[in-house]
Amino acid sequence: MTDTLQTKWSAFQEQNKNKARLLIHCPDQPGIVSAVSEFLYQQGANIIESNQYTTDPAGGEFFMRVVFEAEQLPSIKEELEQKFQAIARSFQMDWRFSYLYQLKRVAIFVSKELHCLRELLWEWQSGDLMADIPLVISNHEDAKEIVESLGIPFYHIPANKDIRQQVEAKQLELLKEYDIDLIVLARYMQILTPDFVAANRNKIINIHHSFLPAFVGANPYERAYQRGVKLIGATSHFVTDELDEGPIIEQDISRVDHRDNSEAMKKIGQSIERSVLARAVKWQLEDRIIVHQNKTIVF
Repeated sequence: MTDTLQTKWSAFQEQNKNKARLLIHCPDQPGIVSAVSEFLYQQGANIIESNQYTTDPAGGEFFMRVVFEAEQLPSIKEELEQKFQAIARSFQMDWRFSYLYQLKRVAIFVSKELHCLRELLWEWQSGDLMADIPLVISNHEDAKEIVESLGIPFYHIPANKDIRQQVEAKQLELLKEYDIDLIVLARYMQILTPDFVAANRNKIINIHHSFLPAFVGANPYERAYQRGVKLIGATSHFVTDELDEGPIIEQDISRVDHRDNSEAMKKIGQSIERSVLARAVKWQLEDRIIVHQNKTIVF
């Protein structure tokens, strides 16, 4: 990590040391917004941003994201969370506070195709991806030079279906050692086991080189070309046990026509993949995503 990047981090943490986010999910009923707002007011907090959504005002599910500022927040955050428990119980809330000065720690998994990794590292270097990236894990060595040139530890762990359990045991050990908050599969071409996914529920973001649910699985561009599609796209989603079936976070598309063969489509698609994955990761880092069943609410 460069001195310039460390300076950006320090400036961000100093500017946001008294800011936090509160995410809420609960059954909808009258009084939720009022109760939360009054609670924050009583704690001397100022609400900077507030977004809410209900699936149905009559008995639906309610979701809320609040950004607020409070003096001396680092020293009062434990008390704040303890006091909020009473409101949370009364409304049957799933909730969490997130403090902006505590940068989330991201592990990137990658294989041979490096375009998504390069995008994330560029965003990180420029200070637009505000997170700590303490390691990159790969089943190939193609990314080693790029990663280590930035001072990030690179772990080459060869993987295949025959040694998957041993590989994931080592990966889980590293994730625990580095205290990782988020795992990003930047074109990591290995299927994760149910045990690995269960240990990191709603903490693994994948990029799929297709506009899901169309063309799931391998070789989507070849199949898209054979089908004569006019739009291709990419999908970022949380990983679940069902291949390419997890809650969708972000998607985008680009037009193609009969002159674009599968290789041309792949190049166009890679550009979409980079931006879609970067947006999804940023939204997760900014606590904008709440998972509900197999969908996401993105504020």
